[in-house]
Amino acid sequence: MPHHHTQVAIVGSGLAGLSLSLRLAQAGVRCALLTKAKLASGSTAWAQGGIAAVLDPHDSTRSHVDDTLTAGAGLCHQEVVQLVVQNSARAIDWLTREGVAFDPDGATGTGYHLAREGGHTHRRVAHVADSTGQALVQTLNDKVLDAEHLSILEGFIAIDLITRPVPGRDPANQRCLGLYALNAATGTVETIAADAVVLACGGASKAYLYTSNPDTSTGDGVAMAWRAGCRVANMEFVQFHPTCLYHPHAGSFLVSESVRGEGGVLRLPNGSRFMQNHDPRAELAPRDIVARAIDYEMKRAGLDCVYLDISHQPKDFITSHFPTIYRRCLELGIDMAKEPVPCVPAAHYTCGGVITDTHGRTDITALYALGETTFTGLHGANRLASNSLLECVVFAERAADSITRLLDTQERSSDTLPDWDESQVTDPDELVVISHNWDELRRFMWDYVGIVRTSRRLQRAANRLHLLGEEIRDFYSNFRVNADLLELRNLVLVAELIVRCAAQRKESRGLHYTLDYPASDQASAQDTVLDPLAD
Repeated sequence: MPHHHTQVAIVGSGLAGLSLSLRLAQAGVRCALLTKAKLASGSTAWAQGGIAAVLDPHDSTRSHVDDTLTAGAGLCHQEVVQLVVQNSARAIDWLTREGVAFDPDGATGTGYHLAREGGHTHRRVAHVADSTGQALVQTLNDKVLDAEHLSILEGFIAIDLITRPVPGRDPANQRCLGLYALNAATGTVETIAADAVVLACGGASKAYLYTSNPDTSTGDGVAMAWRAGCRVANMEFVQFHPTCLYHPHAGSFLVSESVRGEGGVLRLPNGSRFMQNHDPRAELAPRDIVARAIDYEMKRAGLDCVYLDISHQPKDFITSHFPTIYRRCLELGIDMAKEPVPCVPAAHYTCGGVITDTHGRTDITALYALGETTFTGLHGANRLASNSLLECVVFAERAADSITRLLDTQERSSDTLPDWDESQVTDPDELVVISHNWDELRRFMWDYVGIVRTSRRLQRAANRLHLLGEEIRDFYSNFRVNADLLELRNLVLVAELIVRCAAQRKESRGLHYTLDYPASDQASAQDTVLDPLAD
């Protein structure tokens, strides 16, 4: 079996992975960047809105911190929020120096056009029209492809981490030595030895039937870290974006938060507005409130969708601010300059994840995690719009500093890593089992662990997950792995963690809303932490 040797193995090529690999490569650190598909295939490329940052002289760190804390519903870690917001302008400056061409606007006094999104009290979202994520990955991809000391492994699907106990310490204290990954082109499992491993694999929204995420969002980083012995937290807080385009041929196309920030209003099929009945901030309320309001109105009236209307704005305004959304809607026969856009909520962002410190370090020595894979304490019970890309850039810089120091002080491992053992397995006989299980998982997660939950629904989901888990473990033990099996294995595990966390929270808070406990309970204003070593 092929072996790779590198100083740092980075799993995931979204903004977090790209930013970190670029910083480390520029510092002369040898890195291997693994991506499941092509470099630009992750969730970052799908991000439309932008990056929240304190750039306007009329804005303030205090205001951005307060908005984040308010959206987080009492569970944000204030010191982490403060750290990230204080570094927000620095993050925009770094991206600009790397070549990202944010939309300019001399009127703000900042040089940037700043959008406003739900939950923000100021215009503070730097963006590139309505395709900020695409601009980010294209710019950083070009840099990464030209970087020395950096090798790119496309089509490599991480399977599991390789760890060993740290000599002289408690046996529970592990050090990461590398990982196994499936090379999709050859069908072989390859061993990657590294002095440090970074999980920047994104979230797990593909556990749900309707999602704004690409097919790669299967919770791989959370699942791998959990199996290796890392704690996770707040997995119950799955953010549902309120406005995903509702059309049989639209796929997972998001209608950006900034459409509402620029005056878009939500309407029922009869044309009447409804958000003012749910929150005084109406369309500018945080995402959890807007998504729940839409879910309520759809169920109350038996609707397939609601409508987002910005047709009262001039056409030039719409096409200049939202060219990508306008183009896509027009391709589907919807002219958003003349008519409202049909929308439904969809699973969008995993607010919980692998517990890290403010340098991206996990419970395992030499194992780091970044981005949507993580729980840093920034997002609390509900992520404020456009804070996620900011988190990626800020923590990538801090992780790069920590990893560089680690490499300077840590002795290189002399362990010989074992080859992947598939001597006891055969080729799978019925791949249809995987596709059926995947479909079942996504449907019952949507029905039972979605925007509105109950204890009975969660128990039903737990029962189904137990059976699915047994079936997948048997399949994994007896047959050679393939991409679909690996992703399903990870999704089922992450779904179990979501359900376990949700069942433990006996209240409604932020993104977790249960009919059995509709009010918030101050005694429950704490993180939901799961520890695999305690199971």
